[in-house]
Amino acid sequence: MATAERAPRLAWRLLAWTLATLLGVWLVLVASAYQTAVHEAKEISDGQLTAAARLLLTAPVQGPVPAVDAAALPVRAEPRYAPELHVVVWESGALRWDPQAWAARLPPSLPEGYHTLVLPLAGEVRTWRWFVAGHGARRVAVGLDVSRHAELGRDVAEHLVRPAVVLLPLVALLLGWAIRRGLAPLSALAEALQRFDADTARGLPPAQRYDELQRVQRALQALVERLHTLWQRERRFTSDVAHELRSPLTALVWQARLARLQVGTPAGEAALQTVEREALRAGEILTQLLALARADAPGGEAAQPVALHALAQEVADECATAMGGGRTPPEVQGPPTVVRGRPTLLRLALRNLVDNALRHTPAQARVAVRVGPRTDGAVAVEVLDEGGGRGEAPADRGGLGLGLTLVQRIAEHEGARLERLASPSPPWATGYALVWPSAPTGPETGAASR
Repeated sequence: MATAERAPRLAWRLLAWTLATLLGVWLVLVASAYQTAVHEAKEISDGQLTAAARLLLTAPVQGPVPAVDAAALPVRAEPRYAPELHVVVWESGALRWDPQAWAARLPPSLPEGYHTLVLPLAGEVRTWRWFVAGHGARRVAVGLDVSRHAELGRDVAEHLVRPAVVLLPLVALLLGWAIRRGLAPLSALAEALQRFDADTARGLPPAQRYDELQRVQRALQALVERLHTLWQRERRFTSDVAHELRSPLTALVWQARLARLQVGTPAGEAALQTVEREALRAGEILTQLLALARADAPGGEAAQPVALHALAQEVADECATAMGGGRTPPEVQGPPTVVRGRPTLLRLALRNLVDNALRHTPAQARVAVRVGPRTDGAVAVEVLDEGGGRGEAPADRGGLGLGLTLVQRIAEHEGARLERLASPSPPWATGYALVWPSAPTGPETGAASR
C-alpha cells in the first residue's frame, strides 16, 4: 500500500531562509570589510609616505649612497604590516640617495604629490605608490608596493569569515530551537483543530494569545459558521424535497393499485388520470431541481443584466398557458427595471411564485406581478393574488414547500431575499416578493430603462 508523501515542514523552511539571510549578511559584511580594509590601507600607506618624505627633507645627507640589496639586510619585518619603503633623494638637482637604483626607473620630472605608477622590479611589473615632495634645494621621492593593500583586505576578511564558519553549526542549532519554540502555539492550534467536530461546530480552539493566530482563529470561526449554516440549509432543502416528492410518489402507488384492481371502471379511469397527474407533478419537481443544479454548477450561466419586466411578462404568459382552462394571464405592472443576475434562475424563481399563486386561487381570482423600485431604494418583483382558494399557506406548515424553498435558495444565490408580504394593499390577499437591497446604478440599467 503506497503511503502519502510527507509534506515539508514550515520550521525547516524558516530555518533555511534564516540561515540563508544570515549568510547573505555575513557575505555583505565580509565584502564591506574587505573594501574598508583596502581603503584604510591606502590611507595609512599615504600617511607613511608623507611621514617618510618629511623626515628625509629634514635629515642630513652626507653624500652619495651606494645601492643596497634589501634582501641582505639583517632585520626584516613582515611586509604586510611593515611595508618596505623605497627612497630617492636629490640635492640641488643631483642624485644624493638611491639605495635601490629607482631614479633611472622613475619618470623624469615627477611633479610633487601622490602618483600611482606601473614599474618593473626584478623582471616583474608591479603597481607602486609614490609621493614626491621638495623643500629648498632638496627633493625626495618615497614609494611602496601597493599589492599589500589587497593582501591586508583579504586578511581582514578572513578574520571575519573564520569565526562565522566555526559558529555557523551552533547558530543553526540555536535558530532551530528558537523557531521550534516560536511555532509551538501554531502546532497547538493545529492539534486543537484536529479535535474539531464539523457536524456540531464544537471543539474550536480556545482564544489565542498572539495577534496572528487570533486572526486565523477568527477566520476559521467565520468559515465554520458559514459552513454550518450552509449544511443546515442543505438539510432543510433536502427535507423539503423529500416531503414534496413523497406525496406524488405515494399517490402514484395507491392510484396504480386502484387502477389495476378496477380496470375498465370509472374509478379505474379516474385513478389512471390521477397517476398521470401525479407523475407529471413529480416530473416537474425533478425538472426544477435539475434546472437549479445546472444553473448553480461551477462554470454555469454567468450573471448579466436581466430586464425584470420583460421576464415577468414571459413567465406570466407561460404559466397561464400551462394552467389551461382559459385562465387569464397575470397582469404585469411597473416600469422597465434591470437587475444583475442569471436569467435561468430568475425565470425559475418567478415561475414558481406565479405558479404558486395560480394553483392556490380560483380561476376567476386575479393575479398580478408588480415590478419596480421601492421607496427605500430597493428593487422588488411582487406576485400578488386575491386569495379565496388558499387554505393553509405553505409557510404555515413549518416549511416553505418545495416551490418557495427553491425561490428562497435562488434569492440567496442572486443577492436578493424572499419576503412574504404581511398585509398587501386591497384587493390583494396574499403576496410574495423577491427584493434586491438597492437599485443598480450602472450604465446598463440606464440603457435598459430607456
